[in-house]
Amino acid sequence: MTRRTVRIAMNGVTGRMGYRQHLVRSILAIREQGGLDLGGGDVLWPEPVLVGRRSHALEDIAGRHGLTEWSTDLDAVLADDTVEIYFDAQVTSARLEAIKKAVAAGKHVYTEKPTAADLEGALDLARLARDAGVKNGVVQDKIFLPGLRKLKRLIDGGFFGEVLSVRGEFGYWVFEGDWQKAQRPSWNYRAEDGGGIVVDMFPHWEYVLHELFGPVASVTAHVRTHVPRRWDERGEPYEATADDAAYGIFQLASGAVAQINSSWAVRVNRDELVEFQVDGTHGSAVAGLRNCRVQHRSTTPKPVWNPDLPVTGPFRDQWQEVPDNEEFDNGFKAQWELFLRHVALDEPYARDLLAGARGVQLAELGLKSSAEGRRFDLPELTL
Repeated sequence: MTRRTVRIAMNGVTGRMGYRQHLVRSILAIREQGGLDLGGGDVLWPEPVLVGRRSHALEDIAGRHGLTEWSTDLDAVLADDTVEIYFDAQVTSARLEAIKKAVAAGKHVYTEKPTAADLEGALDLARLARDAGVKNGVVQDKIFLPGLRKLKRLIDGGFFGEVLSVRGEFGYWVFEGDWQKAQRPSWNYRAEDGGGIVVDMFPHWEYVLHELFGPVASVTAHVRTHVPRRWDERGEPYEATADDAAYGIFQLASGAVAQINSSWAVRVNRDELVEFQVDGTHGSAVAGLRNCRVQHRSTTPKPVWNPDLPVTGPFRDQWQEVPDNEEFDNGFKAQWELFLRHVALDEPYARDLLAGARGVQLAELGLKSSAEGRRFDLPELTL
């Protein structure tokens, strides 16, 4: 067996997502399984170099997990020729310049989304990476969720016939931070810091719709800040300048219509924190984070509207559960493994910075649609 080490500068691992999903549940999990099997007796061993602004936090994380390399000097890390990959999980406002530095240093780039605060910046990054010849990828974790993988299985098997519509519900109540601690960081609710549910979630909806049902052709959105006053991590009140709810209608190139509600000001009355209902001529499905239920046209009941009589049976009991049929790994880890194989073996990889720019484009036009009260078409992006 031949073991090849790949050193990865991981910037932003002191944050919630960077630490839990990318460092612990992805890179360290790959190490715990003995590395990434490349086939032919070759194994890829990821070696993280932790990067951030708070030295005490980096030192603590490194000590907890038996890691030896960390730094608050991004420039020095990028100047190290033994570092091959740069990963970014910082706040959005800091991402653009850091990735530019990484590309200029010749590093392959893997980053959280959104890739930039606006479409111009996102396309600039994609062009720079192309011109530099570095491999690049954007985190698109939702497509790896077990529920959506089951949904993809149904699509590939022709279960739906013609897909007519997609309806999504995402969100939960994020506490204001005064009498109960908020579950999300305060910068998420400040537009000046890159916060807002549109810039956070519309990039997700873009790749979910694109990969499962085809490109988004147009967007109509209504955006609100339902909770205008919140309390930060120090218990200090602040004005929430970013949107915390968005109601979007997406016309797909196929002719199907998708309608997705996203909110941090909604109390959950569904089985999972996100659910998508897909209706087609031959059948329907409801997919969440892990589960997926179906109703084929041959087993569809015939409801009759009659408000004078009680419902004879729970509607949800009329659906069938889709079996797992396979083991589902952590979605972040699964995508990390694909990107590492792309770097090591040059295997095809479509979730690149241009794909990330499509998500930024949808968010930008969604906000513009809400501000101007009209629908916007999404032109195809090219470099």
